Amino acid sequence: MPSETAVVQQPNPFASLAGKRGLVVGVANEHSIAYGCARAIHQLGGALALTYLNDRAKPYVAPLADELGAEIFMPLDVEQPGQLEAVFERITQQWGKLDFVLHAIAYAPKDDLHGRVVDCSAEGFARAMNVSCHSFIRMAHLAEPLMTDGGAMVTMSYYGAQKVIGSYGMMGPVKAALESTVRYLAIELGPKRIRVHAVSPGPIKTRAASGIDHFDALLEQAAQRAPEHQLVSIDEVGAVTAMLLTDAARGMTGNIAFVDAGYHIVG
Repeated sequence: MPSETAVVQQPNPFASLAGKRGLVVGVANEHSIAYGCARAIHQLGGALALTYLNDRAKPYVAPLADELGAEIFMPLDVEQPGQLEAVFERITQQWGKLDFVLHAIAYAPKDDLHGRVVDCSAEGFARAMNVSCHSFIRMAHLAEPLMTDGGAMVTMSYYGAQKVIGSYGMMGPVKAALESTVRYLAIELGPKRIRVHAVSPGPIKTRAASGIDHFDALLEQAAQRAPEHQLVSIDEVGAVTAMLLTDAARGMTGNIAFVDAGYHIVG
């Protein structure tokens, strides 16, 4: 009888981040979406630069940076002049190049977030746009000259950018601007083989999301109406995000990738 030849499974070289280096902005604690993404990136072999918001946040983020072997760990508040530039200067000095960026930060003043959009203040709207949207443009501007071999940039959106979610308020228009920004950056950076995406997770109980009015009801509704009748986890969001950063997604750019158990098709 002919002998059976064992089939040896070879790892997919495209679904890897080995040898690639990138910046992840937005890790606040072990429950944050950015941490789920950073963990998935680390599992695929990517080297990380992580940031933390301020001294109050540092004790929560530092153990995670250690766990993930972050090679760069720095403070970053995009509202503080010079801090973003300092992060990219450190990356330039230590690495000399960059392969990916994950932007997972957003902010809106509570009074503006909880009120009607029609009543929001100019100052509150401007702050929300600056932190949640324009900071992504600033990161792209600083990352472009470091992505000499191409690269990928991903930001975090939400379904409220495309459909009205009553409790989401002013952040809906802000995230809509962010999704439009993704498309424009994809066109402008495409010739340099820099891909740009937004990932749109379903509602996840994070510290940032806890500031949204009636968030528990939003979680319950999403679980009931999604085709899979469940919520997604930070690890599921992280897996998709990490894939978009790999060469497995080299034929994709300008997309809004929903990771919401299908809620967006029925919401």
